[in-house]
Amino acid sequence: MSGRLQMWQLLAVTCWMLLLGPVCGYNKRSITNPEATMNISQIISYWGYSHEKYDVVTNDGYILGIYRITHGRGCPRKRAFRPVVYLQHGLIASASDWICNLPNNSLAFLLADHGYDVWMGNSRGNTWSRKHVTLSPESSEYWAFSLDEMAKYDLPATINLIIEKTGQEQLYYVGHSQGTTIAFIAFSTNQELAKRIKIFFALAPVVTVKHTRSPMKKLTTLSKQAVKVLFGDKIFSPHTLLDQFIATKVCNRKIFRSMCSNFLFTLTGSDPQNLNMSRLDVYLSQSSAGTSVQNMLHWAQAVNSGQLQAYDWGNPDKNMMHFHQLTPPFYNITKMEVPTAIWSGGQDVVADIKDTEELLPKVANLIYYKNIPHYNHMDFYLGKDAPQEIYQDLIRMIEEHLKN
Repeated sequence: MSGRLQMWQLLAVTCWMLLLGPVCGYNKRSITNPEATMNISQIISYWGYSHEKYDVVTNDGYILGIYRITHGRGCPRKRAFRPVVYLQHGLIASASDWICNLPNNSLAFLLADHGYDVWMGNSRGNTWSRKHVTLSPESSEYWAFSLDEMAKYDLPATINLIIEKTGQEQLYYVGHSQGTTIAFIAFSTNQELAKRIKIFFALAPVVTVKHTRSPMKKLTTLSKQAVKVLFGDKIFSPHTLLDQFIATKVCNRKIFRSMCSNFLFTLTGSDPQNLNMSRLDVYLSQSSAGTSVQNMLHWAQAVNSGQLQAYDWGNPDKNMMHFHQLTPPFYNITKMEVPTAIWSGGQDVVADIKDTEELLPKVANLIYYKNIPHYNHMDFYLGKDAPQEIYQDLIRMIEEHLKN
């Protein structure tokens, strides 16, 4: 809510600046990065990588768009076989997170150049996964999902398709934010799926959010009814023409870069020195891919309870129908035995360091942990120094695992 208000304020200021530009000297030409107007396939191709796109159909009928970077560019590392690495984005995001930086700074491209078979998922309801076998996205029924369904249906269907297409029985999993949450849920409740994971790399992990300082926390002060009055009962934060206009006509101008980056930092935590300001139009045009209002209500529930628990459908009968018990079950992540490496950020207002410190003792097979003091929530995939702070160690761990 506050984020959209800031966007409208930014638009109003921009209009005045553009109108007064010739008088005040603000008529300098803007430069738009080509990727700001591209879809995921186009971005991958633009940088010279080959790719494939697949539709995954879940057991409850959702159709998810997933992407595969089949080869590195130039002279990629040669392997007898190409180990699979799967990347899963965070809340209101998409697979574009992993490719919206320059190739030497984007994890998906770096992995491909190191000889890995790279797959990128999209959670149900986002821009690239907004289809269903029978339900229309115009219906409320389509949007009746949250973390529970992403963990129960999306991850198993996606990973099973990857195994079918590659012939490999196991893969490496990289998740950011909500991409870690659904993994913790899935790998602690579905042991067959957990056996498919060689190492779980958790970037800015989110299990409990009782210490979160994100502006989204304001939703927790509202009742479910009030949230639905404000946002409806379908999609939350889809990518809009307004978003695209601000990204490509406003934030690509030097005079507005500080204002645009401050908007991002309000949502994620501050680390201005680590953001490539010349690519703000790409970051903003590729962000805000949408999720369900119900998913946001689930996160609000998690903030209020301080627990990782299934979505409360609001009455015992509905809970009984979904969970075969009167109250939503708690997820016990101590049951997850997958080898896990974790990175956290000291300036992260979403995955607060206090929540991460409470998580660490619960991870049964923690093989690595690093806190990066200056990192905010988006540095894990956008930070200029992410290759040095994270990716080189992540790739090193995979290489060492392959030798054993």
